[in-house]
Amino acid sequence: MSLIEQLSQRELAHVVAAGTRVTVPQGWSLMWERTPADKAYLVRSGEVAIRRDGVEVARLGPGDVVGETAIVEHRLRTATVVAATPLDVVHFTDDAVSRLCREVPAFRQALARTVAERLGA
Repeated sequence: MSLIEQLSQRELAHVVAAGTRVTVPQGWSLMWERTPADKAYLVRSGEVAIRRDGVEVARLGPGDVVGETAIVEHRLRTATVVAATPLDVVHFTDDAVSRLCREVPAFRQALARTVAERLGA
């Protein structure tokens, strides 16, 4: 279940307002493996390719969040995220993610579920 599907319309509006809407051209990297966690993105439209050691391991799309695991777990990024198509995303700083986790319990719970799924817990 995508992050968007786990939030009410009011919660989603609060989350989106905490970020900055950005368009990203196909082929651009949003984040790189083994770098510090300083941002996350909510995909509004388009697809991202998740790569580990240069190999694509997953594709994510509208409603999905990327970059959250390294922020939540306080560790380096585990993958590179590349725009597989042109993207419309909401960019969040790590401070915005932390603030949203405090202000929107459903957001914190949705991130925790997403992180657990991605880490295989």
